[in-house]
Amino acid sequence: METFWRDVQYGVRTLRKSPGFTAIAILTLALGIGADTAIFSVVNGVVLSSLPYRQPDRLVIVWAKNPQGRDISPSYLDFQDWQRSTRSFQDMAAFTFQAYDLTNPGTPEHLNGWQVSGGFFRTLGADLILGHDFSSEESRRGGPPAVIISERIWRDRFGSSKEALGRSITLNGNDFTIVGVAPLGINLGGTIDVYTPVEQGDPLIVNDRSIHAFVALARLKPGTSIRQAQEDTSAVEKNLGELYPKADQGLSAGVVPLKEALVGDVSGTLLMLLGAVGLVLMIACANVASLLLARAVSREREFAIRSALGAKRTRIVWQMVTESVLLSLAGGGLGLLLAESGVRPLLAAIPGDFSRPANVGLNPAVLLFTLVISIAAGIVFGLVPALKTWNAHQQPSLKSGGRGSISGHHHAQRSLVIAQTALTLVLLVGAGLLVRTIHSLGRVNPGFDTHQLVTFKASLAPELTSTPQAMRTAYQQLIGRIQGIAGVQSADLTTLVPFSGLDNGIPFWVGQEPRSLAEAPRALIYSIGPDYFRTMGIPLLRGRPFTSADTLQSEQVGIIDSTMAASYFPGQDPVGQTFSFTRVGAFRIIGVVGHVKHWSLGHAQLDERAQVYTSFYQLSDQWLPVLHSSTTVVLRTQLDVGTLMPAVRKAVYGPGGAQPIYDVQTMQQQVSASLATQSFPMILLGAFAGLALLLAAVGSYGLLANFVQYRTQEIGVRMALGAQRADVFRMVIRQGLRLTLAGVVIGLVSALILTRVLSSYSHLLYGVGANDPLTLGVASFLLIATALLACYVPARRATTVAPTEALRQE
Repeated sequence: METFWRDVQYGVRTLRKSPGFTAIAILTLALGIGADTAIFSVVNGVVLSSLPYRQPDRLVIVWAKNPQGRDISPSYLDFQDWQRSTRSFQDMAAFTFQAYDLTNPGTPEHLNGWQVSGGFFRTLGADLILGHDFSSEESRRGGPPAVIISERIWRDRFGSSKEALGRSITLNGNDFTIVGVAPLGINLGGTIDVYTPVEQGDPLIVNDRSIHAFVALARLKPGTSIRQAQEDTSAVEKNLGELYPKADQGLSAGVVPLKEALVGDVSGTLLMLLGAVGLVLMIACANVASLLLARAVSREREFAIRSALGAKRTRIVWQMVTESVLLSLAGGGLGLLLAESGVRPLLAAIPGDFSRPANVGLNPAVLLFTLVISIAAGIVFGLVPALKTWNAHQQPSLKSGGRGSISGHHHAQRSLVIAQTALTLVLLVGAGLLVRTIHSLGRVNPGFDTHQLVTFKASLAPELTSTPQAMRTAYQQLIGRIQGIAGVQSADLTTLVPFSGLDNGIPFWVGQEPRSLAEAPRALIYSIGPDYFRTMGIPLLRGRPFTSADTLQSEQVGIIDSTMAASYFPGQDPVGQTFSFTRVGAFRIIGVVGHVKHWSLGHAQLDERAQVYTSFYQLSDQWLPVLHSSTTVVLRTQLDVGTLMPAVRKAVYGPGGAQPIYDVQTMQQQVSASLATQSFPMILLGAFAGLALLLAAVGSYGLLANFVQYRTQEIGVRMALGAQRADVFRMVIRQGLRLTLAGVVIGLVSALILTRVLSSYSHLLYGVGANDPLTLGVASFLLIATALLACYVPARRATTVAPTEALRQE
């Protein structure tokens, strides 16, 4: 141990004597280790760490599966049958989303909520901070209105007082008694602030087996596998298909671990980025190893003298490795500071709702990871010059006056530069493919005009929504006031917005009703106002739009999109034909409009689904309250959102309005959010590729600078014998270009192999192949051009060598 501490002290003194070298090496390592740490902290928090519930490995999500094998939400009645009849689950609960407007106590606020079945928190394995789960009395139809609030609402509205239990809050105009406080750590795909019993929700979605609107959460019994649970649930569902052929025939069941259901595609993207940033760290290590090789040349005489005085070569190698580990630990410390500042923006940019922010940070696991990779990196890049020193001969080093033999060192340096170049090209190609993808997506026609389009939701006062007819009148007057705002070109209502990420696929049929709704195709259904198409810029291809005359008192009419027209009315005029929905009836088609990209600009298969439009003012009395929370205003304006919204608030509520306006977004913001799956890895891969390009350029520059320094005499002799400055310039450039081209060739082969990783993620690439020649060519050109720039300064310096000075050194 004493020897170790002496090596550490000597290493510190040695590094302090070369502050420039030490600073460059530490900064280079800090960039690589910091980037690795930031990505790993997110991967650890989102993918690797356990969910914050009791025995989370036993938690699963149970889906219904349609005949095409696609997961769909179960109905509440199906969930209850699963709960009663399956034998694989210890507990089972269901929940569905419900929006709430909190108006008392405090300032009005729109909240996201869940309607949950009894035993939800027990099934999840989450303990309430205060109070109790819903009792059987509170969970029944007609029971006392009860609510469990989140820790945030408890803190903001009640000052974290225990006296909050038993107090009343007003949600959607109704008073609820607080019976519990839920912890902030609950995150099953978004932040939830209030929980209410599902049995007290709208009876339409609770009592209809054909309405699939719930998520089934279950806890496996000890020793039960996923496969056993799936077989068990599928057998129950098959029996339900025989009992209720109209709603369930053809359905099966799927069981997925909760963590897998939550993380989804994000895990693959993050692991891919962790691999990419690992390449950056390798490049940084190669760069520092190259610097240490150059430094080892100047220390050859020192090592030779120490060997001559009796020092063992293993002792010298250990000393050099100790110095490199000291460098890497210092780089790791600085990298931690860089990572800490970069984790939060990185977390915010992750696509999707599930980011588990509470688990992400510089926790012990991340600190251990940083320590391990710092020590490992120090050993890896320190061994290269150390082993070269091992093979050095003492006599030439002692006789050379400290210059030593450098050919072996330069050979190793050249190999490192080639490796840097190859790894950098791989990152450049990956980033380039994603840039091409974003460019291709930007040229996709979404089916409507996304510019100058604003969407928002407005909560209406309870007295305006006391009856369905009052609600229709209130919305009609609301749109009239908004259309009267100066600068608003047009405005109207819709119950579904493109790029919102929401799905309301409903079974439909043309002609004879199918034997089972599970086997029927599903269509996205938009209930809209008469001015919706003009506001959105959706082209009317045939027939007429809705008018104010399309009401409950008139014939039910609908408009279909071009996809549905081509699929179900090929070679026919759809206008005048009919289609039907369960529990709603038949609609006569009055028009055909263009197909709209609802999910993304890319190749999502869901966007091939038919789209149907019905009149908002023909919604029945039973459906209107259900769709109230999803009703959205769309308006087209040339005004800035900040300028527009005060006028909108005044028009919606007047000066005394107390209800919230929420989810204010421009359509371009929503389109950009839909591209996050591609833009998030593109930005990070681009940043990694840029960092790698900089490190590779520094590596090329350092190698050629050493080349010029140690061949000064040779260059002087060449020039004394008549060589021109241009010849010397070309010699140095040729040396650098040869190494770069070797790295490009190896990098292209590696890129062709590794870009298959990108192509395996079908959601990442669009409109470009993994082996795109343009991307490969541009990346290679950029790398070669950067290398030439890095070679220019050493080449220019070589042409300024004075032959007399060079010969005098001899």
